Amino acid sequence: MKLLIYSHFFAPSIGGVETLVLSLARGLAGLGAASGASEFEITLVTQTHAGKFDDLSLPFRVVRQPSLFQLWDLIRACHVVHVAGPALAPLILGLLARQPVVVEHHGFQTICPNGQLLIEPAGTPCPGHFMAGRHGECLRCNRGQGWFAARKLWLLTFVRRFLCRRVSSNITPTRWLGGLVQLPRVAAIPHGLEFIAAPVGYPAPPSRSPVIAFQGRLVSTKGVGILFEAVRILLARNREFELLVIGDGPERASLERLSLDAPLAGHVCFAGRLSGAELDAAFARTSVVVVPSLAGEVFGLVVAENMLRGLPVIASDLGAFVEVLGDGGLLFRTGDAAELARELARLLDDPALATQLAQRARQRALEFCDFRRMLEAHARVYDQACS
Repeated sequence: MKLLIYSHFFAPSIGGVETLVLSLARGLAGLGAASGASEFEITLVTQTHAGKFDDLSLPFRVVRQPSLFQLWDLIRACHVVHVAGPALAPLILGLLARQPVVVEHHGFQTICPNGQLLIEPAGTPCPGHFMAGRHGECLRCNRGQGWFAARKLWLLTFVRRFLCRRVSSNITPTRWLGGLVQLPRVAAIPHGLEFIAAPVGYPAPPSRSPVIAFQGRLVSTKGVGILFEAVRILLARNREFELLVIGDGPERASLERLSLDAPLAGHVCFAGRLSGAELDAAFARTSVVVVPSLAGEVFGLVVAENMLRGLPVIASDLGAFVEVLGDGGLLFRTGDAAELARELARLLDDPALATQLAQRARQRALEFCDFRRMLEAHARVYDQACS
């Protein structure tokens, strides 16, 4: 089967979508390889410039920044078009060419004009104004981008919904997201984790000071400010621990300035973006991972990956996190720093509970995020689209 995968962003750009698309394409390219012939001939199309990235190292063809005419030819030459997110150009061209089109939803672009399900500039979760028909709230939410931009985002949400109602299949990584988008022909396929990391050997030696870790992009939607508030509460109670912040982003400088104020001073370490052995070493000394996101999460790769490491995870009670965690972690009300502090204290005071959660987390991740099962589920969707 000739499969065209369109992802606006791709390597060397770094992000969750880029990671997932690369993993999916590489995995599909290897399906059937044991029998000597791959099931899929894959062409990946992206608008990201290659930079120093070596496309020839990948087991599939990469086409970067094609013109509309080139994209049209590529779409007509394939059997199925897979669009990572409801990008307009490949959606429109695929439907015009009467090709089977599959959309995998990595965000909320079909139900929220800003794609985050977040009310700006307050930074609070949106209750679903667009789908409830409260369109004035959507326009007010995005007015910080200007009158024209706010209306453009609002109108494009209708366009995306119109197009996605006409594709062969809409894939969501959680059933929760599938219920929210309210589109026809939805298939819930959890993201598979390509590399199964060995457990980090939890718990850490008792002589070691507890380490609370955060991993993610340093932007407002990731909730690092809420985590700082919870840490302040614990430090006011004379708790001893280190907060390890892994990641980078536009808010790093302001967060570093905040960490210099009492009582945070001396308790917060910014590690920057880590990968490979450095990331493994950081988590080897971690006691608990906190994922305090406020919005914008449709799955939670950080949640799943650290469950697979066999670490106890505390996450905000966003619908995607609830589904991924199952009974393998603890939840707190989104944005509630006091409840997060209570859950952290509970884990730090009860090593037996932390160990039990770590074991359940790994087992849950192995079952829920099975990579082979994810690939086979995608293959079935493509087969059904062709038929």
